[in-house]
Amino acid sequence: MAKKIGVLLSGNGVFDGSEIHESSFTLLALAQKGAETVCLAPDVDQHHVINHTNGDEMDEKRNVLIESARIARGEIEDVAKADLSQLDALAIPGGFGTAKNHTKWAFSGPDGEILPEVKKAILHFVENKKPILGLCMGPTTIAKALEGSDVHAKLTVGTDKEKSPYDIAGISQGMEKTGAAVEMKTIREVLTDKENKIVTAPCYMMDASITEVHDNVQDAVEELYRLF
Repeated sequence: MAKKIGVLLSGNGVFDGSEIHESSFTLLALAQKGAETVCLAPDVDQHHVINHTNGDEMDEKRNVLIESARIARGEIEDVAKADLSQLDALAIPGGFGTAKNHTKWAFSGPDGEILPEVKKAILHFVENKKPILGLCMGPTTIAKALEGSDVHAKLTVGTDKEKSPYDIAGISQGMEKTGAAVEMKTIREVLTDKENKIVTAPCYMMDASITEVHDNVQDAVEELYRLF
């Protein structure tokens, strides 16, 4: 029987929402495995809106669910209302929307808040031993959701031994502060926490090409399926 997998989005665009390449590659890789995907997003305003041509903040408001629907081609559900019991796994693509709209990690690090509906969703999958995939900044959201629990997941956002546009060491230390066990992985690797059924991969957290990111997502989805 085909797996039914939720894909948790955070908007539309790397700097204020979901990373579009990672999201599309995830949906493609899951479809190629025969999965039925269900796109999810919280029905909240984005933290802010970024002009992706220059990085400037724009004086406007956008809704995370509505913006995420662009990637989902209109087929999307409010994560707070979705029947998570009908889903076999959860995938969280990266992009800074997950660290701005799902949590406030981008502004307050591990001390930032997490949306209750996002935390509830992630805990549902962990507590019911259903696999989770976190890409790019997605693992920080997983780490925040598990903070204070008895689960100390093995997670990665990349490695500080190769080129990255981001502070991999600092982000990793923040994840450890929440109780996660962080490992360094390159764009050519994924990390599988078999005990907790969580797969994480660096993707665009590293200085990577679109083909490298595509391959990283494909490898991560293959690992996700090994956990069923």
